[in-house]
Amino acid sequence: MFSKVDLRSGYHQLRIKPGDIPETAFRTRYGHHEFAVIPFGITNAPASFMDLMNKVFRPYLDKFVVVFIDDILIYSKGKEEHAEQLWTILQTLREHPLYGKLKNCEFWLEEVIFLGHVVTKEGIKVDP
Repeated sequence: MFSKVDLRSGYHQLRIKPGDIPETAFRTRYGHHEFAVIPFGITNAPASFMDLMNKVFRPYLDKFVVVFIDDILIYSKGKEEHAEQLWTILQTLREHPLYGKLKNCEFWLEEVIFLGHVVTKEGIKVDP
């Protein structure tokens, strides 16, 4: 059994430390602007976000969850186990104010496409 959660606005959910906000400053004809959250294009954005996700999901990684940046795959052997594990992951997201994009999430699947692969109970193959 599989479920897939895609986080909304990936890096924008990760706040920049207040002391580092001035480092993101830029100026346009409309004024001076600074980012309070990590924008796309910052060199360390993927590594910083992946570090956050690894810390948040550390107890569950490779037990019943796989995380790659803002994509989360929950996998289980049975429906009851999946219900518990899915609840755990959704609760973890709530505790660390991380938000999914509902239209990109899929739940209770026998087969899932994840990061260019088709994952089933029989194994993994490349998505044709």
